[in-house]
Amino acid sequence: MNATAARRHEVLVLGAGYAGLSAAIQLAARTRKRGDLRVTLVNPYDTFTERLRLHLTATGRQTAELSIPELLDGTGADFVRGWVTAVDAGARTVRIDDDRVLRYDTLVYGLGSVADTAAVPGVADHAYTLDGPQDAALLADRLARLDGGTVVVGGSGLTGVEAAAEIAESHPELQVVLLGRGEPGTGLHPKAKAYLDAALARLGVQVRSGVEVAEVLPDGVELADGTVVEAAAVLWTSGTRVPPLAAAAGLTVDERGRVVTDGALRSVSHPDVYAVGDAAAIRQRYGVMHGTCQGGMPTGVHAALSILRVLAGKEPKPFRFGYYHTPVSLGRGDAVVQFTRPDDSPRRIVLTGKRAAKYKETVSAAPWPTFARMKKMPASGAVWPRGGRYTRIRNAK
Repeated sequence: MNATAARRHEVLVLGAGYAGLSAAIQLAARTRKRGDLRVTLVNPYDTFTERLRLHLTATGRQTAELSIPELLDGTGADFVRGWVTAVDAGARTVRIDDDRVLRYDTLVYGLGSVADTAAVPGVADHAYTLDGPQDAALLADRLARLDGGTVVVGGSGLTGVEAAAEIAESHPELQVVLLGRGEPGTGLHPKAKAYLDAALARLGVQVRSGVEVAEVLPDGVELADGTVVEAAAVLWTSGTRVPPLAAAAGLTVDERGRVVTDGALRSVSHPDVYAVGDAAAIRQRYGVMHGTCQGGMPTGVHAALSILRVLAGKEPKPFRFGYYHTPVSLGRGDAVVQFTRPDDSPRRIVLTGKRAAKYKETVSAAPWPTFARMKKMPASGAVWPRGGRYTRIRNAK
């Protein structure tokens, strides 16, 4: 080993979601001409999961195959395919499922959230989820084999709404029932909520709010009041959880297991660890951020810039983020877009119908071109999509 390799600073990025991939590309692109830093990205799959489009996969629609190694090509970053099984924050090592042990000097923890299949009995055994392309494809196969019957979507949040609308439109022979404690579209402006409600009604989605699922059964769901809703398939979108790896590693986490960060996105207990995306409990003036692509990519970019500042002997700058919009697809060719204040509260501005669908499609497609732009960025700037536009950040120096 030569002297340069021995002095090389190892940055390990766990998870190639919107946040982790943003961090890896930013770091690699900015340091590819340096020999004193190496970036390694670890992910279970070599294709990028477009979580914003998994409800399409669940109805059998084809989405693009996006190769992570191809995207990283030319940046200087290494790619390791594998499942992370343990993090040793004391030894600064990560173990993956083939028993390889990877060493790091700086860790970017981006192992995001999955559906919470443990909170309600029977979910793990009998319900489908949208945690990845394979899970969505299993549901698509099940739906394609049904001649009729009922599909229950458990969870009336926006993921459940999008999935229920997509299934109802793609499979008009099926009755779709959307179950949840709250009403769909809660938190939207009344105009946006009214449009969403009308779209679900037009598609024939039966909405049952104010209900709680006590158990998922092999052939339906049992509600807290003892009522059984028969179903040929159950899709679970109610609640998320994060892997217990951060807590097991001794990192300070919140009640949901997310890494608690300081203003620069560093772990408050282990400053050599940065947490991004759904894996992080990031506090802003309006509260703790909730996980979205909209917020995930900026956290990855900021973590990369913070790492570079620290390595240059400077203090990292605090992360500041404000929400911009909430786009919700309502089948193909229809959507509602709620524009928001920075704290995610609704503004009066709302897009609906075909214009909203086109806007939603543009936003959903934006991350991959943005990643490609990041590869070519000079050291002075970073970009990510905001409402279909690009916002440039200049805080690397």
